[in-house]
Amino acid sequence: MAWNEPGGGGNRDPWGNRGSGGDGGPPDLDEALRKVKNRLSGLFGAGNSGGGSGSSGGGSGVPNINPRIAWAVLGLVIVGWLASGFYIIQAAERGIVTRFGAFVTEVGPGPHWHLPYPIESVDTVNVAQNRSLTLQQQGMLTRDENVVVVDMSVQYDVKNATGFIFEVRSPEETLHQVIESVVREVVGKNRMDFIITEGRGEVANRVHELAQGIADEYVTGLNIQAVNLRNAQPPEPVQPAFEDAITAREDQQRFINEADAVRNRIIPEARGQAAQTVEEARAYRTRVVESAEGDVSRFSALLTEYQQAPEVTRKRLYMDTMERVLGSTGKVLVDREGEGRNMIYLPLDRMANQPAGQSSGGNRVGLPSTPMSGAAGSDGDSSRGNRPDRSRESN
Repeated sequence: MAWNEPGGGGNRDPWGNRGSGGDGGPPDLDEALRKVKNRLSGLFGAGNSGGGSGSSGGGSGVPNINPRIAWAVLGLVIVGWLASGFYIIQAAERGIVTRFGAFVTEVGPGPHWHLPYPIESVDTVNVAQNRSLTLQQQGMLTRDENVVVVDMSVQYDVKNATGFIFEVRSPEETLHQVIESVVREVVGKNRMDFIITEGRGEVANRVHELAQGIADEYVTGLNIQAVNLRNAQPPEPVQPAFEDAITAREDQQRFINEADAVRNRIIPEARGQAAQTVEEARAYRTRVVESAEGDVSRFSALLTEYQQAPEVTRKRLYMDTMERVLGSTGKVLVDREGEGRNMIYLPLDRMANQPAGQSSGGNRVGLPSTPMSGAAGSDGDSSRGNRPDRSRESN
């Protein structure tokens, strides 16, 4: 039955009976607000609001609270909230302070404070951590239209914490894509033999240079420390042929190095010997020239002496010559004039090495007399015996 139908039992007007809050209609909003106000007033010491209203019987039912306790609790809550803003940044970290998500400042190591959550927050970034990424078994096309499989590793760290967090959405993934793109570019500009042999270091350096430039241009905040080309080889089906070629190339280089070593050893020795020969020739020339000049000077002096006293000078020269000639021989033959055809032979070398008192050839005096001439009356011996006394070396 409708609420306004005649004969309906009771007053069914939904807008009627607003203050009762009973079954006759919805609760009164004004009364609910008054109850909340009374609760807050009682919390801060205002007590109940007069005699109350409605059917509450003159009060809200909330006990009175001491104002000092309420303010003390509120102060502790505020102090705790403010204390939550203190934080410490470690030595290897950098702190990024944001206010409602917007960048405010970057702070270094040490204790700091920021407006507590939810006003400000701090994100920390470890800038001393060594990070790495790898490119494994990437087949790439070279300049000479060959395919080379590249295995590369990259070590990097964070040099700009602000750029690392705010400038790029995923900086590490971006760096990975940059490295892969740069490697393909560098490999595509070089020949396969160069990449898999002596060009590995150059390829890695070029990748490092280009990738760092692009990362800085994107403001990723990343610093590439090292790029290592761990492996570069042809595809597996053609590896045996390339290994043979590499072995032959290594043998060729080894032979070249050995030849260079021999050349480097022989040429300096030959140059040294040539220089030594030249120096010896120069020394010999100097010695001969100076000796000749000395002989000329000596002969000039002797000529002067000879011109002043010819007989004395001639005899002195003869004696000096005999002394010089006979002084270096160990055998002396003496031809005595007027004593027959016997010639005395003196073995001075044996006499010098023989102990005293021993005889040589059965002669006690140690001066053996050996007949050196033939029968008497021969022309050669008679002519030799008529010569003046002379001594000569016997071989």
